[in-house]
Amino acid sequence: MKAATMKPNLRNQQRVDIETDIVIEKPDGCQLICRMSNLSRTGVMVCCNQETAGQLIPRFKAPAPGNWISVKARFSVPVIAAQPVSVVVNGNIVHLRRMARDEFQLGIQFTDFEGNGFDYVDNYVRKLLAESRKPA
Repeated sequence: MKAATMKPNLRNQQRVDIETDIVIEKPDGCQLICRMSNLSRTGVMVCCNQETAGQLIPRFKAPAPGNWISVKARFSVPVIAAQPVSVVVNGNIVHLRRMARDEFQLGIQFTDFEGNGFDYVDNYVRKLLAESRKPA
């Protein structure tokens, strides 16, 4: 029996699982809605269908180092339980993986946040990590 191999963590930050919508904007202004699957302080993994992946990544050619695909992302995080705030961040698509016939994962590495976006993400990730460590 072959031992399972560990996949390297491409981000140097801890990830938290999260399922919420994220809007990805291409440089030409085209906006596409995807689904966030995990978040860290330095990036996000999003899931999308084949059509959306094809619009974001021409010919489904995985981005090569130095040839990242620039995008802008918009999503909300709850700062206070009943008060979500909008985060706008520039980033690069640095990863593409086909998960199923019509399901793709895209890894986006953040480059710079607008306003207090980093603080909002940092606080939200910290809160979720602390909650996951509490005994049941």
